[in-house]
Amino acid sequence: MVTAERIERTALKNLIHNEVYTRKVLPFLKAEYFDDRNERIVFSQILKFVEQYNKQPTKEILQIDIGKRKDLNEKEHQSIVDLISTLNKEDIDIDWLTNTTEKFCKDRAIHNAVMEGIHILDGKNKNQTPEAIPEIMKDALSVSFDKNVGHDYLSDIEKRFDYYHKKENRIPFDLDFFNKVTKGGLPNKTLNVALAGTGVGKTLFMCHQAAAALSDNKNVLYITMEMAEERIAERIDANLLNVSMEDLHMLNKKMFNDKIVQLQGKTTGTVIIKEYPTASAGANHYRALVNELALKKSFKPDIIFIDYINICASSRFKAGSNVNSYTYIKAIAEELRGLAVELNVPIVTATQTTRTGFVSTDVGLEDTSESFGLPATADFMFALISSEELEKAGQMLVKQLKNRYNDPTMNRKFIIGVDRSRMKLFDIEQSAQNLIQPEQQEKYVQHNPTKEETPEQKYKKFQDFQY
Repeated sequence: MVTAERIERTALKNLIHNEVYTRKVLPFLKAEYFDDRNERIVFSQILKFVEQYNKQPTKEILQIDIGKRKDLNEKEHQSIVDLISTLNKEDIDIDWLTNTTEKFCKDRAIHNAVMEGIHILDGKNKNQTPEAIPEIMKDALSVSFDKNVGHDYLSDIEKRFDYYHKKENRIPFDLDFFNKVTKGGLPNKTLNVALAGTGVGKTLFMCHQAAAALSDNKNVLYITMEMAEERIAERIDANLLNVSMEDLHMLNKKMFNDKIVQLQGKTTGTVIIKEYPTASAGANHYRALVNELALKKSFKPDIIFIDYINICASSRFKAGSNVNSYTYIKAIAEELRGLAVELNVPIVTATQTTRTGFVSTDVGLEDTSESFGLPATADFMFALISSEELEKAGQMLVKQLKNRYNDPTMNRKFIIGVDRSRMKLFDIEQSAQNLIQPEQQEKYVQHNPTKEETPEQKYKKFQDFQY
């Protein structure tokens, strides 16, 4: 059994004598992982030779190259030459050695990151601030020997076939057309953005979907940068308890408690609402929150709502720094999408329209405020559009702007019903959809017959959460 003190020496031996091992581990090893200076120098010479000649050096080559160095005195030179002479070939299980080397690299990376963090806090590192420590630790914790070098198109046909027939885990909507355009809901590892003007219904949409996810036994994390936690909870209460916002305040304590108790018996999920001051928190804060919730409440979100992206902070750029809004918002979007991939959940957020888009009845991607880098990063982006006529009818127009899940030209626009007093969205009569795009909606009717009852009837019969 190779001890922790000798794994460095064993690694050096196999970097010279075992090509398979060298090809696997050399891209991940770093000179800074070797505590012993002589071993660090030998490793650097091996790395330099392989990078230059694309093959392993012999012991003789290493000894000659060491002799050419001008930074070593005679004693140091002889010590390193003696070290190289001990690097003899040995039989060892390559899989075991590779795994042991990976653990060694992880341990050294974390140790070095901790020491660097201490130096930063002690003021010994003038080039870094304490805000850089979480990123340094994140990089250290992510050290891994990734053996995947890409998808071989002609050889990996079974893997690809299985992917085509694998049922992807999605968070479904409770709205038919949203499920249709997303092929069943929101996949994990995605960033989904609602675009709307002020007061149109961005928060309403996210609160409704948070309530729908809870009703579907999902764990929901709702992060608000604009409203108080109680205001968001109030909107979710109105939706799930089927009580208007006005009547909600008229309920006595017993009636309210009874409704919540009944609700608790109908779902195994939960909703956590966390408020941050505007523009003060970003992906790193949300990641820390998820980790804290896992430790303190054993809570793992199935979906995350962030209300809303333009008032988040970037983890890479300081607010007020010399960076334009395009770059800043794009950076936030990339960080949130990276967080979605890391946590393996869909993230839903929203953004404002420009002043032109606010008065437009046909909002497009060009009406995204502050940064076109946001729609470039999002997986699914749609506009919520309102007008006096739609408000009178209790409806809202939805327009697909970008869709990586399905063809966005199919059902480009569709109508949903809105009950603003109860913070609810619902499906409406097919006849209203036909006014938007008759041919495509007729196809939808043929494949989705609803002869038993209309969407409005289903909405009115929504008794599971009515009391």
